[in-house]
Amino acid sequence: MIKVLAVASEIYPLVKTGGLADVVGALPAALHTHDVAVTTMVPGYPAVLNASEEWAIVATLPSFFGGRTTIKRATVGGLDLFALDAPHLFDRPGGPYGDLRGQDWPDNPQRYGALSSAAAELCTGLVHDYLPDIVHVHDWQAAMTLAYLHYSGLPRPKSVITVHNLAFQGQYPPTILGSLALPQRAFALEGIEYYGMIGFLKAGLYFADRITTVSPRYASEIKTAEAGMGLEGLLAGRAASLSGIVNGIDSQEWNPAVDPKLAANFSTGTLGPRARNREALEKRFGIDHDASPLFCLVSRLTWQKGIDIMLEALPHLVESGARLVLLGSGDREMEAAFRQAADLYPGRVGVVIGYDEALSHLMFGGADMTLVPSRFEPCGLTQLYGLRYGCVPVVARVGGLSDTLVDANDAALTLDAATGVQFHPVNAPMLQDAITRAIALYRDKPVWRAMQKRGMQLDLSWTSRAGAYARLYRELLA
Repeated sequence: MIKVLAVASEIYPLVKTGGLADVVGALPAALHTHDVAVTTMVPGYPAVLNASEEWAIVATLPSFFGGRTTIKRATVGGLDLFALDAPHLFDRPGGPYGDLRGQDWPDNPQRYGALSSAAAELCTGLVHDYLPDIVHVHDWQAAMTLAYLHYSGLPRPKSVITVHNLAFQGQYPPTILGSLALPQRAFALEGIEYYGMIGFLKAGLYFADRITTVSPRYASEIKTAEAGMGLEGLLAGRAASLSGIVNGIDSQEWNPAVDPKLAANFSTGTLGPRARNREALEKRFGIDHDASPLFCLVSRLTWQKGIDIMLEALPHLVESGARLVLLGSGDREMEAAFRQAADLYPGRVGVVIGYDEALSHLMFGGADMTLVPSRFEPCGLTQLYGLRYGCVPVVARVGGLSDTLVDANDAALTLDAATGVQFHPVNAPMLQDAITRAIALYRDKPVWRAMQKRGMQLDLSWTSRAGAYARLYRELLA
């Protein structure tokens, strides 16, 4: 059994802001079937520590980050966890990364420096009965683990870093170096220095034995200036160590046949009950009850997600006879613009600002199409949920959106292979064209039902994806 220490800033179902948590929460169980035992190190947020009464202190750390810090261990909901219990860093109102106003915590580098430092200690024998074969860190918040290991000078396990979104890099001024308890020599090009700043993600990419992203196409894209976010040179230089593994989804949590969050359950053999979910969706969003195609959009409202493009294309969608329901939050101007759109198109556009996990399930279970107009998308999960629930994805042809579905072009339709609609380049006219194509397909009921069923029958679970990670671990240990 290979022992892996995963290090991440969030994990579903305990704390979640996006797809990172879903991956970190689902991968351990899937890897166990491949003889890989994963223990995950996470910050001791209140939601984490309050999830169990079985936490046991296994180590006490120095207080150089400003307060008493311990490492606790427990099994919570089938997840084997270490938690960094540092109340002065993690016991505060708001989200994992910011306050109630959405502003980043100013001490985030120290908070996630502490997480990384503690994880590095675990990798070098801090807890007498635990020593991992592999340390697998996720995104910038955990990336500095590999720098702490490097500068410790101690024997260390093999290492993997997974980039879930290269846009979030953790860049901070060099004046904080002392507070991170790293040596001055670490601030170098062959270390953590990045364009005159301290780069958390850069450090992980530099020191990791292997780098993965969450789709093969994204792994190729980030080696280019267009998508490399300033790190393309480093990533191109490490191309031999870089690969992409497509994300999976929790096929039990996302199963339309038994999902309790739906108004009616259904499967590929019984799509009829989807109509009840559609009706529940219409009531929830206060939109017209009719037979016109219903698009949904579940997303962060940001430039990356192409939400401004969606706003440009919205009049075309409505004028084409379709409707839209939206669930999301983010940019305040975009939120306001969608509220105005709901007022401008009563009965045709419905908007809920915020995040509601149960409502998102109902949207995929009742809408006809899900829109994902992202400018870049490392993998994307909403299109996978859409496929699973017979909600045909209409997506930009970028990153994992390109890797996970087949465009309904003439060749794919002839071969009975189409599972969605793709568009490129990513702009409003091309999105409008994709919407038009999707509506035309929707009106051809035999073709549409075939696309729905084909998507629902795909193996989107973590079972096959986990095998790729297990092979990667074994290659490293070999």
